[in-house]
Amino acid sequence: MKMSKEEREFHRKIAAQCFNKTWDYFDMKKKTAEANSDMLHLAHASRYHWGVVGAPRNLAVGDWMLSRVYAELQQPRLALQFAESALAICEKSGLSEVLPTANEAMARAYAVSGDYQTAKKYLDKARLQLDRMKLDEEDRSIYLGQIEQTALLIGRK
Repeated sequence: MKMSKEEREFHRKIAAQCFNKTWDYFDMKKKTAEANSDMLHLAHASRYHWGVVGAPRNLAVGDWMLSRVYAELQQPRLALQFAESALAICEKSGLSEVLPTANEAMARAYAVSGDYQTAKKYLDKARLQLDRMKLDEEDRSIYLGQIEQTALLIGRK
């Protein structure tokens, strides 16, 4: 579908804004049902708009975000569905820079489902891939923070 430059820019802007706003909800200590609903709608809106104009990296990260939202909402089946999609996009498109995140999503989804052994397997993959990556300290810290959060889920059994 042919799109004007303005239309493409609109989709990019909305996708990024919705993605960034979703993070605000993760940081909330106590979420209401309305906040959970808003978080979910924002993540889906972001992924929709990236689906219109994004590259494979945007799609993989969008699916990772959806997986994380569904894990937060204790919906393991949907968390796993979007984690698997993120991982498949990474593998198909050779996105080694997103692969640790996709494996972290798999681990988180399995942890939420109570399958801690499989969760640990994916978390170990994520750590190994992160160790192999050349990143600045800020990015490494962000990735490591996500991995550590998921490790806490596994440790809580």
